Amino acid sequence: MAEPRGISRRAFTTRAMAFVGTIIGTVVGIPIIGYLVSPAVKASTTETWIPLGALSKYPVGTPTQSNFTLTQVNGWEKTVNSYSVYVLRGSNDSVEVLSNVCTHLGCRVTWHTKADEYICPCHDGRFSPTGKVISGPPPHPLTTYETKLDNGNLFIHVLES
Repeated sequence: MAEPRGISRRAFTTRAMAFVGTIIGTVVGIPIIGYLVSPAVKASTTETWIPLGALSKYPVGTPTQSNFTLTQVNGWEKTVNSYSVYVLRGSNDSVEVLSNVCTHLGCRVTWHTKADEYICPCHDGRFSPTGKVISGPPPHPLTTYETKLDNGNLFIHVLES
């Protein structure tokens, strides 16, 4: 009696099921891998225009503190940071927005009306109303933000990584 040629039913079924299982695994697995890996390869730089409100709420000639929050997503971690800036409005609606972070060691400066200057409590750094160094150890003036006005509202450009 002659031996049957070809593949047995059991071997055919095993190979067919392995092939179909591989296709299904690939179709389901690629999106899952993409989902797991994508947060790690996304750039974490945030660039945005932050609204500080109507320009009319800032008095002319007096630095006024304004606070805002910035949300940053890093992978699945969501971080909300609070920031503070000083808005100095000129008489012709010119605006200068300064960071409240001292350029010496990163302490928070505060505006002192009587002294007419920003004072850093850490090492007595002093800055003029426009942010220039008056005295103390700060190596640079206060950081200035880019601003724009849109329908009477003030916006600052923030770039954070």
